[in-house]
Amino acid sequence: MSHDHEPHEFALTDVLEQRWSPRAFSRDEVLNQDTLGPAFEAARWSPSSGNSQPWSFVVGFRGDDVFQTIVGTMASGNQVWAEHAGAVVANIAAVVDAEGKPQSHAIYDLGQAVAHFTVQATAEGLMVHQMGGFDAQTLGRELGIESSQRVVTVMAVGSMGDPADLPEKLQEREAKPRERKPLSEIVSGSADYA
Repeated sequence: MSHDHEPHEFALTDVLEQRWSPRAFSRDEVLNQDTLGPAFEAARWSPSSGNSQPWSFVVGFRGDDVFQTIVGTMASGNQVWAEHAGAVVANIAAVVDAEGKPQSHAIYDLGQAVAHFTVQATAEGLMVHQMGGFDAQTLGRELGIESSQRVVTVMAVGSMGDPADLPEKLQEREAKPRERKPLSEIVSGSADYA
């Protein structure tokens, strides 16, 4: 399922056309490691600076303790809908390398891995909603991540649910068309997309 959006200035491949971030997830869908395997494989093969691969992921499936731990650190506005996703994932960057040197590119590289995950998940018929609204320090502590690592974002994964199951305020947000800044506002230099 896709979502209404303003017209694209250039054509996109189908999987990018279909990608969006819903809040309504199927409450009945069961995900497992095989379901998410292709998306994690896509993340594994994403590019990174010096092939450092500074990413890792902690996944929880609805009903297990890891799921509850991740959802428990989310802002209440995210908990209300994310608790119905089939899985939640903590996205972690190794911000310091094995020699103790800062890896300034780690968060960027993690972002690429998460983007690859998202595109592959969309191709597999899943929806992904990424979030920054959570307590990163508490989640890192509860997951026992190393001091050289940082939980950067979390994401909910699952199949599209019924928007009518959301609180009214979120139903309105879910129905709004997707909008983006025009290319002329985000690309400069020799290009002229006016």
